[in-house]
Amino acid sequence: MEYDDNAKLDTSQVEDNRGGDGGGGGMLGGIPGGGLTVGGGGIGIIIAILALIFGVGQGGGGSASNTGLNGSLGGLQNQTTAGEAPSNNLAQSCRTGADANARQDCRIVADINSVQSYWTGEFSQRGATYSIARTRFFTNSMQTGCGPATSATGPFYCPVDKYVYIDLGFFNDLQTKFHATGGDFAQAYVLAHEYGHHVQDLMGTLAQKNGSQEGAQSASVRIELQADCYAGVWASHAVQTGYITKLTDADIADGLNAAGAVGDDRIQKEFQGKVNPETWTHGSSAQREQWFTTGYQSGKMTACDTFKGPI
Repeated sequence: MEYDDNAKLDTSQVEDNRGGDGGGGGMLGGIPGGGLTVGGGGIGIIIAILALIFGVGQGGGGSASNTGLNGSLGGLQNQTTAGEAPSNNLAQSCRTGADANARQDCRIVADINSVQSYWTGEFSQRGATYSIARTRFFTNSMQTGCGPATSATGPFYCPVDKYVYIDLGFFNDLQTKFHATGGDFAQAYVLAHEYGHHVQDLMGTLAQKNGSQEGAQSASVRIELQADCYAGVWASHAVQTGYITKLTDADIADGLNAAGAVGDDRIQKEFQGKVNPETWTHGSSAQREQWFTTGYQSGKMTACDTFKGPI
């Protein structure tokens, strides 16, 4: 995955709170005002594991709503992986695509810029307005509009404050804990999935789809698979946004591998020893790969209707 050296990066779409006091404070508790986080693709992964193994209750779409993390996973809980040291000033360090080719945090900025550039154009073609959503980098803990979050939460989108939250150490966890192959595009997929939830929020999908939250055919799974499909739609147009010069077959394979690594069935088998589709909240590995591929090959939002028929 390569970036255009001359592309101008817009760091206003990212807030860098790494190394600061995010005011998060410990475990996730109840979400003020009934807000919920939405995740998938790596996205709320630790919470997903807790739900799958220990029956922790979840709200919509991989939600942390009213979730009490009680330390059941021991070493996985409240653990962050040391990543690249934060820059003193992201705006100074991440100016062009050349910086994205050299630094992980700048690469994430470029991915976010590309994703939002695509959706801005797509919404405009539909006669609608896309609202920019910022991403917040943090370490250890962070106070969010959906309540306190920790590194153990994994990346997620909060529809209350319209932010994506991520501890960049998650990308190391994706490889070491969930055995994904990694790669630059695997990281881009995670961000594109989260912004897929923002698209759903703007389209009113998150508010309308409040059905069953567990099960292979549940509303939660359908929400997550649609976000995977939207990530694929962006990938189909990524080069056209001007930030990325090319995506190779190997890049797409890395994205598919990341999607498969966080399928409910694979997580259940790894941590529980058996698969129980009745408790799925994000979809199987095959489903996640399938819907990303559907979006990528079609390049169309209309191909991403996961709410019709069986999935």
